[in-house]
Amino acid sequence: METLKDKIQVLRDQFAQAVAEVRDQQALQELRNLYLSRKNGHLTRLFESMKALDPEQKPAAGQELNAIKRHVQAELDRLENKLRAPSRSGPDIDLTLPGRVSYWGSPHPVLHIKERIEQIFLRMGFSIEDGPEMETDFYNFEALNFPPHHPARDDWDTLYIDDDLLLRTHTSPVQIRVMEKRKPPIRMINPGKVFRKETPDPTHLPMFFQVEGLVVDHGITFAHLKGTLECFLKALYHERIKIRFRPSFFPFTEPSAEVDIGCTVCNGGGEECRVCKGTGWLEILGAGMVDPQVFKNVNIDPEEYSGFAFGMGIERTAMFSLQIPDLRYFYENDLRFIRQFSKK
Repeated sequence: METLKDKIQVLRDQFAQAVAEVRDQQALQELRNLYLSRKNGHLTRLFESMKALDPEQKPAAGQELNAIKRHVQAELDRLENKLRAPSRSGPDIDLTLPGRVSYWGSPHPVLHIKERIEQIFLRMGFSIEDGPEMETDFYNFEALNFPPHHPARDDWDTLYIDDDLLLRTHTSPVQIRVMEKRKPPIRMINPGKVFRKETPDPTHLPMFFQVEGLVVDHGITFAHLKGTLECFLKALYHERIKIRFRPSFFPFTEPSAEVDIGCTVCNGGGEECRVCKGTGWLEILGAGMVDPQVFKNVNIDPEEYSGFAFGMGIERTAMFSLQIPDLRYFYENDLRFIRQFSKK
């Protein structure tokens, strides 16, 4: 008479043969039902046959049945994982499809220009300073020679937090903080974000980056300012870049100047150039000699010390350097735009 042990061995052999013949998910599911179905599965019927065994035979029989059940479940799981895994050859791969490109990371153009500016000034002996983006009215305006109700404040569409706190409209407050804490000589730049109530358009943004610089020492003249900025602009662009200074007005510098460079798009020869509007020149930064009143506001003697300051927008500089026609491109998060500047 065939024993339970014999039946288990026969079942194991039959199962091994059936496993070798499985080729797809449907066949796998049929095999699973054949052996593990709760009503008519081969293993289910074997477990039910234990009822006819003597009590002393049941423990050993139970162990053997549990062993074959674990074996069947493990083999079925292995087969399922194998069938789900993508095939590396055969009809599942379309060899006509293009390969997948792994893109190298690239610096954001604004960050790239910011780092270039910093490196140029570091080589010229300047330090890099930083300050809070939320400022008081004193540091943002009054210390820089903008008394309350001064008409020049109308040029800055300021975002106020309350009557005294505001989001800084320029990075000049950092210069005030540095002059309060440090005695001359001072040679510094202070790049950072600034905020103004602007409607975004090709040349305006409500948040953008500026970099401003300050030099304070004995005997500083406008010639030092002119030489420093010419050296910087030639390093940033190229040695043959055309540069001109135009008289201007800023409350915190006197005399003041706007600095222009020759158009980097038309090279000064395009009457219909959309960037320079046919003038051949691009306004790149503002500069001037520090007003004596600013020195008095930070307890520096203007009779003993003099200095110059300058400032420029980093996005605007990036536009000219990379010939980008719209400031909004920098913040639209389009990877196609960013990848243009990858060095890989």
